[in-house]
Amino acid sequence: MKTKNTLTPNEAVLAALPFLSGLNLQQLQTVGDCAMKSNFAAGELVFREGDPANRFYVILRGSVALESRPKRGKPFRIQKLGPGDVLGWSWLFPPYRWQFDARALEPVRAIFFYGTRLREHCETDPELGRLLLLRMAEVMMKRLQATRRQLAKVSAHARRRIKPG
Repeated sequence: MKTKNTLTPNEAVLAALPFLSGLNLQQLQTVGDCAMKSNFAAGELVFREGDPANRFYVILRGSVALESRPKRGKPFRIQKLGPGDVLGWSWLFPPYRWQFDARALEPVRAIFFYGTRLREHCETDPELGRLLLLRMAEVMMKRLQATRRQLAKVSAHARRRIKPG
């Protein structure tokens, strides 16, 4: 366990992220030990619905589309995420499988967090676990609201196409 009392440059970057603001020094160090820089090219798949979820990202630059794949037809966009947004919550909840596809819309720079390791740390630091759970619950709520808005749009479009008479 580290005993230093100052943030490294990488930890300072983490502390500046809204998702991690308010974590204490030890918690930032723990999260920092589970983080690394990550890049994606435009069009690159970040993760696929149904695959094992063992990580999450905070987007620093660029944008990512969250997409849902119906059994038939083309994928449709649920939400567009950009700088400061958290990408991925499935790493925290069994069965640890992605619920959507994520695709880079343009070159993306992000911070990758090893969710599996963070879950282990949450077992030994319940306060860190509580804080991450509360923050991920907020991410999940935003995804649920975005999905609801998209379903309303799809439903309205279908009603316009199927006119009585």
